[in-house]
Amino acid sequence: MIALLGLIAGLLIGIFIPVHIPQAYSNYAAVAILAALDSIVGGYSASLEGKFNIKIFLSGFFANSFTAALLAYIGDKLGIQIHLAAIFAFGNRIFLNIGNIRRKLIKADDI
Repeated sequence: MIALLGLIAGLLIGIFIPVHIPQAYSNYAAVAILAALDSIVGGYSASLEGKFNIKIFLSGFFANSFTAALLAYIGDKLGIQIHLAAIFAFGNRIFLNIGNIRRKLIKADDI
């Protein structure tokens, strides 16, 4: 319930207090947000399995976000679009975790 209230509060804050990210930082922000979303979905999946650990979640959340943004920055400096690989990897993990969550919620594995 607290997570749902936090989600609603975050959405309302985002709607009424828009944050404009400069074009120069948009790739870094997008990859960092996707990494954070991957950690959130992975944390929810782990909680459904009864394996959730707040220390692992928080360390993964910040480490993944920072590392993804850092790799995008390094790729930018080298002239390589590494952020596309990060988007693919995190997107793939998000869809896998959502599939696992869906199966756990509707218990399709028992059928």
